[in-house]
Amino acid sequence: MIRRLITIDGPSGAGKTTVSRMLADRLRYKYIDTGALYRGVAFEALAAGVASDDDQGLENLCSRLNMAFAITERGLRLISNGLDITDRIRTPEISMFASAASARPAVRRCLLDLQRDMGKDKNAVFEGRDMGTVVFPDADVKFYLDASLKTRAARRYDELKSKGLQTVEEVERDMKQRDENDSTRNLAPLKPAEDAIIIDSSQLSVDQVVNRMLHYIDISGR
Repeated sequence: MIRRLITIDGPSGAGKTTVSRMLADRLRYKYIDTGALYRGVAFEALAAGVASDDDQGLENLCSRLNMAFAITERGLRLISNGLDITDRIRTPEISMFASAASARPAVRRCLLDLQRDMGKDKNAVFEGRDMGTVVFPDADVKFYLDASLKTRAARRYDELKSKGLQTVEEVERDMKQRDENDSTRNLAPLKPAEDAIIIDSSQLSVDQVVNRMLHYIDISGR
């Protein structure tokens, strides 16, 4: 059996999480949500009163963190220092902090080895923003999943509206700001890897995206 490591990068709201989970399930691979790791750092930093641009504070924080994924009856959960924080990291405040903190060298160093260790045995789908460019430049198959800003904002709003946290206009504004932050930062900017397969999901269903990915994966194994 061919062992592969697959990366799926792209901006928020493009459908990476749903597609990555389904693709991993279809392949019977591990699914790793690396964005959750950055959100985990953001959660712990906010709880500790560490600013997103406090490099020394972030480095000290990261040196004390012990984060791992656990598969439970509730699905994949993020455990940080023994506490399940999965349901606490999906807020606008955490999203913006994670975007800012992910550009800091201390945070990236902290998570780089952790992510690579998770992928050493392959047979995994890694979802993130720099998986194919920085973390796994030699990944077997790389995808970059994109969609229009309005489509992505509408999708994210549908996820958040039950919590009443933001209007769709506010979601689009924050998403546009995060896109700019992530794509213009000096350290590991958000961009497709040179050898990534780019898929625009604006007019595609989740099944259509996954089937297209499976087609490319099948071709890569021939």
